[in-house]
Amino acid sequence: MPKYKHIKELLTGEGKRLNALKAQARERSVVVEHVRSALPKELAQAIASAGILHGTLTIGVPSAAFASRLRYVTEELRKRVSESRQVDIQAVRIRVVPPGS
Repeated sequence: MPKYKHIKELLTGEGKRLNALKAQARERSVVVEHVRSALPKELAQAIASAGILHGTLTIGVPSAAFASRLRYVTEELRKRVSESRQVDIQAVRIRVVPPGS
């Protein structure tokens, strides 16, 4: 029979999976801030999520209108975030994400 743990133990514990998720969440938060700082204010406010994986910067925005506006500055954004994060970003993907995700 499995041993059950209190939720507090799970959240503060040293489990590998939870630590990996925490690290990924921290990294994505940092990337979001770098993306926002590389954009004009009106576009920066629309960034819902961002992450870098295998040389691709993926950005989540709440609507197709923001995705379209963001595509006009994709190349400059790729260069700025690549430089500020000191990683080689080869591509940028823009995704419309539902609110609250």
